[in-house]
Formats: sequence, C-alpha cells, structure tokens
Amino acid sequence: MDEINQTSASEFLLLGLAGYPTLEIIYFVLILVMYLVILIGNGLLIIASIFDSHLHTPMYFFLGNLSFLDICYTSSSVPSTLVSLISKKRNISFSGCAVQMFLGFAMGSTECLLLGMMAFDRYVAICNPLRYLIIMNKVVYVLMASVSWLSGGINSIVQTFLAMRLPFCGNNIINHFTCEILAVLKLACADISLNIVTMVISNMAFLVLPLLVIFFSYMFILYTILRMNSATGRHKAFSTCSAHLTVVIIFYGTIFFMYAKPKSQELPGEDKFQTSDKLISLFYGVVTPMLNPIIYSLRNKDVKTAVKYLLNRKPIR
Repeated sequence: MDEINQTSASEFLLLGLAGYPTLEIIYFVLILVMYLVILIGNGLLIIASIFDSHLHTPMYFFLGNLSFLDICYTSSSVPSTLVSLISKKRNISFSGCAVQMFLGFAMGSTECLLLGMMAFDRYVAICNPLRYLIIMNKVVYVLMASVSWLSGGINSIVQTFLAMRLPFCGNNIINHFTCEILAVLKLACADISLNIVTMVISNMAFLVLPLLVIFFSYMFILYTILRMNSATGRHKAFSTCSAHLTVVIIFYGTIFFMYAKPKSQELPGEDKFQTSDKLISLFYGVVTPMLNPIIYSLRNKDVKTAVKYLLNRKPIR
C-alpha cells in the first residue's frame, strides 16, 4: 500500500508564473482580453459560415471547423489559467489534468489535419477548378473533417493514457500553466521510452504528413499560378491562399518548436529555458487561435461581407 501511495498522485500543482506576482497580473489581463477576442472572433466566423449561404463551400466549412476547434482548445485551459493567475489556486485534480491534456492534444492533432485538408481544398480549387465541385462534394469534405476529428481524438486518447498511467513518486509540481503533456512526462519516475516512441510516431502522422500535403499542394498551386496569363487571375489565386498560408506558418512554427523534439527531463538551473517553453506554449495556445479569425477576416472579402451583414441585421419583432 505504501508503494502505491508513493507512486500515485491525487492532484497536481501548476507552477505557472509563481514568484512573479507583477507578471501574473499583466498576463491575467492580456490572456483575458485575448480569450474574449477568440470567443467573439471565432464565434462570428462560425455563425457567418452557418447562416450565410454564400459561405456554404468546403473552404468555409473547414474554416468553421477550425474556429470551433480553437474555441474548444482555449476553453479547455484558459479559464483555469485565469483562475490560477488571479486567485493563486494552482492545484488541479488528477482526472482534471487528464481531461485537460486530452482536449489540448486532441485539438492540436485535429488542427494539423484540418490545415492539411484546407491546403488540399485550395489545390483542387486552383489547379482543377472545372472539377472542383465534383471532387470536393459535400460527402467528401464532411468525411475529411470527420476523419480529422476522429483521428485527433484517437491519437490523444493513446498519448493521454500512456502519460497518466506513469508513476510520479510524489512529484506533482508541473512547471507549466496547464497539464501540457511534455511538462507532465518530466515528473515521471519511470522509463518513458514508450511515450517518446509514440510521440515520435504521432509527430510523423500529425505534423510531418499534413505538412508534406501542404508543401506539395502549394508547390502545384504556385506552378499553376505562374502559368496564368491574367494578372488579375494570379492576384485572386494568391489572395485565396494567403490567409491559410499565414495561419500554417504561425501554427507549425510554434508547434514544431514545442513537440518536434520531446525531452524526457531537464537539467537543474535551466529556469530561463523552462520559462521560454511556457511562454511559447502560451503563444501557441492563445495567440494563434486569436489571430486565425483576424487573418481570415482581413484577407477575405466574403467573410468580411458576411460578418458585416450579420452585425447589421435588425432583430425581427
């Protein structure tokens, strides 16, 4: 019984920015403002993609899924982060940590696949415009989105189960804002080689493969655009891809830094690197979902028109 008690943890303590009270207040205000922007911006995109018939296309269907995903991802961690920053309540139950880890990893995995699906959609639209409605029919793009959600969920179940089954030997202090999987693995007092192997496989399936799809899709798109005789046509083709490409660069640039090279443990005295990892994870978890609706609304006339129409509608009495 003593051995079981030594290797189990009923709750975890999220360190966050403990020891920096001034920074905690600043970050509370910043995160709260960004979270409100995420809810409003992504919420408007979802409503616009549902109620505006002009946006009932594969591109905006994927965009609506992306917005819903961003709301789910941030809502799984941001409220608890805000509470810990303002009330100093940093503990989280074992089951709560597992749920938070599952949702975060599932949303991240699903977003990788969705961005790859969106790149393929842009490839078909620009390189095969006459066959676009045949190839990207409703059954196809709904199936593509469903596969993304299902695959991301299964991947997260596997990673969360493998991480939370590990013994922690009484070490329950997570040096992070949330129950981020790499931060939790650093607490384990057992061999985590299986976790590292499955993480590498997950990286290949959910980071590298979608990125290859995006890369080759845009290579064909660039080749097709350069062959166009009309400058107007080239500009229109570029404008339809620029928003997605910007989101891809921001998303993959941050997530590769966090997950491409999982570490089993950190050496003592590396506080600066730990703080840097936490801040970059915060950027990935809050700033990127906030930028997505801004980027798409600023670069897309159809979205701006739909949102303006919804905001200017008068309620029916």
